Amino acid sequence: MKNNKLAILTKGIIKENPVLVLLLGTCPTLATTSSVFNGLGMGVSAMAVLICSNIVISLLRNIIPDKVRIPCYIVVIAGFVTVVQMLLQAFVPSLYSSLGLFIPLIVVNCIILGRAEMFASKNNVIDSALDGIGMGLGFTLALGCMGAVREFFGAGSLLGFNILGGHIEQMGIFNLAPGGFFVFAILIAGVYMITKDKSKLVREFGCSGFRTTEADRRTAEKAKKAEAAKAAKAKAEADKAAVEAPKMNAREAVPTGAVKAEPKAQEGVSMEADLKAEAKAREESDALGNNPSETGGVRMEMDQPTAKDGSAKNVVEAKGKKVIEAKPEGNEGAKPDADAKVEVREG
Repeated sequence: MKNNKLAILTKGIIKENPVLVLLLGTCPTLATTSSVFNGLGMGVSAMAVLICSNIVISLLRNIIPDKVRIPCYIVVIAGFVTVVQMLLQAFVPSLYSSLGLFIPLIVVNCIILGRAEMFASKNNVIDSALDGIGMGLGFTLALGCMGAVREFFGAGSLLGFNILGGHIEQMGIFNLAPGGFFVFAILIAGVYMITKDKSKLVREFGCSGFRTTEADRRTAEKAKKAEAAKAAKAKAEADKAAVEAPKMNAREAVPTGAVKAEPKAQEGVSMEADLKAEAKAREESDALGNNPSETGGVRMEMDQPTAKDGSAKNVVEAKGKKVIEAKPEGNEGAKPDADAKVEVREG
């Protein structure tokens, strides 16, 4: 609890400085920092208004209607700015004269209105007061540092005391607007070098301060890793599908039945050729046996040796060929059976 309160108090000094980090309230920063006295006076005035307005807005956060909250905040801030203006005019007339119009402009200062909207309206009174103190100190510190640098190099003095003693010629540009911008840029760069995040976290900020916290960073990293893993998985599945697609297409183009039917078709062609050869051989045998005159004077010998299985073999020699035909016994004049074996051999 104490650490949380301390963090609320100190974050506005350096880490979330409203001027050098959040870059709010730059108009009074550049206009009123020609000297340390003016810068500190403007910073203290704004801090007083910021603390008081945060406390009152936090007390009224449950009463103020949401639709008219901004006008109500401005009315509260304007009331405290009027009080501060009267006090400066009564007790510090020189500062009142130096700041002039920028005192009433505190009413529309982005720092005060932003903290009222983003912090005081959402937190209790103590936290709102600590936030006002921290942001006010950061604003006062920034204006004081800028006023010191510009007064030292532009006039050679600090808080009205002569430091250089006329030994070094003053650089009058620091009392002008270009000198203010130059010092402002140098201070922003210095604060950035001190507060830069080593993890290179991209920080989004506004009137409420940094919106990106350490927890948000870790959550973002986990989400990023999960997305990368999901993308890698999807890519692997796509590659696998691309490799398997040609194989599936080849399987679909050549059905299994067609592969198995090919040998059967070849076997049928072979059997048909054998049957044709057998029929041709029978025709030649019949022609030679029934018409001896057509043999052209070639000697034909007929013998019927008995085989072990009881069948007879006829040997016919004609035109340099020997045909062996198997016939069943007891039916020599019948035509050869379709299943009979015919062998043709060269003579």
